[in-house]
Amino acid sequence: MKSTLKLASLPIAALLAGTLSAQANDEISFLCYQDGTECDVIAQMLPAFTAATGHTVAMDIVGYDIIRDQLENQLQSGAAPDVARVTNLGGLNPYYLDLTPYVDTAYWEENYGATLAWMRAAGGADQGIYGWPTQLTVTGPYVNVSMFEDAGVDMPGDGATWLDWADALTQVRDTLGLTAGLAMDRTAHRVAGPAFSFGAQFFDDAGQPIFVDDGFRSFAETFVEWHRTGLMPAEGWPAGSGTQYRNAAPLFLSGEVAMLMSGSWMINNFATNITDFDWRAVPAPCGPGGCGAMPGGAAIVAFNSTDKPEAAAAFIDFLAQTEQAASFASQTLNIPAHQGLQASGVDYGDASPEVSAALRVFAQNAVTAAQTTPQAYTFQGYAKNFVIYGVVPDYLTRAITGEMTLDEALAAMDADIAAQIAE
Repeated sequence: MKSTLKLASLPIAALLAGTLSAQANDEISFLCYQDGTECDVIAQMLPAFTAATGHTVAMDIVGYDIIRDQLENQLQSGAAPDVARVTNLGGLNPYYLDLTPYVDTAYWEENYGATLAWMRAAGGADQGIYGWPTQLTVTGPYVNVSMFEDAGVDMPGDGATWLDWADALTQVRDTLGLTAGLAMDRTAHRVAGPAFSFGAQFFDDAGQPIFVDDGFRSFAETFVEWHRTGLMPAEGWPAGSGTQYRNAAPLFLSGEVAMLMSGSWMINNFATNITDFDWRAVPAPCGPGGCGAMPGGAAIVAFNSTDKPEAAAAFIDFLAQTEQAASFASQTLNIPAHQGLQASGVDYGDASPEVSAALRVFAQNAVTAAQTTPQAYTFQGYAKNFVIYGVVPDYLTRAITGEMTLDEALAAMDADIAAQIAE
């Protein structure tokens, strides 16, 4: 269902910090999708934008399928909006408007430097600024606190390693008679964070993709062992094949496991649907490689086909300023991509204590990952990360089920990834 919002032009007011003075009062078109209330919250900000710049915004709120399936065709045919909210951050780079001439680049680099590369062209030479990352999603674990209390097992604290958690989860499993202790969604996106913690780099010093290094091998050995000992369930990774995704959240919701490795996007689901036990998000476990987590998210970008580049850039720059970014994160219950706000924290207002605490934990996971496993941010922006996402689950599962030895699986995985990246 599509709704259209248009705001009347208001007199030009004092410009907000970082917004370029307008030479004309232009109206820009904005195609927006929302997972929850993101577009609704932005709509509430539009009068202030108009007051500051004289520009107006015609917003079309559409389903995500429009963005996913139709936007690129619109870009190719010259029928694109001026601005849109997108998730294919690197893939749409050829169509982006570079905001650099219109914004305070020092502000953007200071507050969004960790995520700007996701929208840039591959190779490292591109230093353009292409859009505002509306929020971060971050991977990390959730814990059934009630199970730890019932089992009389202390939960590992900040800085705990994956091996610390595995020991504690094994105790909880054995004490309570669970079939497994730890579940993880069947996707390479979820194993990436733990693999980084074990020392996997994914890229060499020259920025070229590698995969099976000593760190990844160490993680893979541990991951297979967790299945062999029954720490991880047979209904999870071993039950899938090929690139098949398997959501492990039902195992956590039903109380069958004490920990789920998933991500920040599950917070509201758990807050709504978990009523018979206490749960908590915990910091990303660490290892010799750091405390790994995989970031992601959406961004609002302008396109180089626009005939109103200054107005489009001013709109994105307005949203990216600290005041608007904080308000957006607070009202939508999202983790800000704004690094200053990640460090200082966001006031989430009336959110429940569980939700507020979980958001803070995941925000800190993003900061810690940027500091200790920066390859996570590189991997998120890597134009061919879909190759790795497609190949890893298949070969890791074959090693888990015994169809291949681990050495055979890792060799085949490495060769398959290299061949597909070279295509």
